[in-house]
Amino acid sequence: MADTPTDPTAAPAPQDPQDPSEPVSPPGSPAGELTLRPLGIEHLAAVLDLGHRVYDTEAMPYTGWSLSAVAGHLDAPDPACLVLLDGDRVAGFVLGSLSFEQRADWGYLEWIAVDPDYQGRGAASRLVRECCALLAGAGAVCVVTDVERRNTASAELMRRNGFAEEASVSLFVRPLTDASEAGTGRARGGPGPRRHLTRAAAERVR
Repeated sequence: MADTPTDPTAAPAPQDPQDPSEPVSPPGSPAGELTLRPLGIEHLAAVLDLGHRVYDTEAMPYTGWSLSAVAGHLDAPDPACLVLLDGDRVAGFVLGSLSFEQRADWGYLEWIAVDPDYQGRGAASRLVRECCALLAGAGAVCVVTDVERRNTASAELMRRNGFAEEASVSLFVRPLTDASEAGTGRARGGPGPRRHLTRAAAERVR
């Protein structure tokens, strides 16, 4: 549910794109005119590209965005993975799976993103609802997602779609070497992840 240097969502004042008060970009179609389809092999390149544009792939440990991360869902039993299409263009996607941690009856809304051209049209909420419906149909008794605490827009999206906070977990990190000298990870004192929704989604919810 994991902003890159070229992330088009890295705006100075993030707003919830589902908020009708937010300016809407002229390109694209309303969410109701977009077509939902199951994620297929033919969508992998576009989904991977959109993910690279909206996820901070250096924001560990919540990111792990890769071709294998996407393609693995195609082989998963009872996947709840959808793309939202404007013609042949992937306007958004959601990747969900049945099972969370040790609970086989809990669904996991793992990744979700909407192209900036289609934000503000209800696309994110539509993807959330449809993913949850698929997981329910596969036997899930509830759906779990995770939102970084500073990501208030993503949190509000989830609340509007029936989610409620059930647990709060803080990630404690003990640096064992100077990341800037080691050449891996973020330098000590550097900025944290700018956004993540379900592993790593945007500060501006997709």
